Amino acid sequence: MSQVEEFVEVNVPVHTAYNQWTQFERFPEFMGGVERIEQRSDTLTHWVTSVGGIKREFDAQITQQVPDEKVAWTTVEGEAKQAGTVTFHRVDEARTKVTLHMEFEPEGMAESVGDKLGFVRRQVTGDLGRFKTFIEKRGVETGAWRGAV
Repeated sequence: MSQVEEFVEVNVPVHTAYNQWTQFERFPEFMGGVERIEQRSDTLTHWVTSVGGIKREFDAQITQQVPDEKVAWTTVEGEAKQAGTVTFHRVDEARTKVTLHMEFEPEGMAESVGDKLGFVRRQVTGDLGRFKTFIEKRGVETGAWRGAV
């Protein structure tokens, strides 16, 4: 398994950053390679991705969700093998540190080479930067799910 961990500080309160992150169907607006996400239940999402010409579909199960603190997931069915955690840390009243930790299994030669060249790390860094831009430009979340898992 390969791992990546990156973080970004966003200029919104912790509840705003967390609330936006729970809006999985909005991920394609700031995550490169994510074509579509369907929220199938409170804890199950279906993803369609296309990265480097490789299209994948998979289901991800939310394994832990603590409002304003953490969202953890693992894939349960489909072509991608990954798990991860995103945590939210209050810096002050108006700033939040968002940290993404992900473990994944590269498949095939192209993904293994891409992993060794840091492609996934750069993708995660870019996605977090686009999340920062997205939420700071809006200033408010597009919705929220405050349930705990």
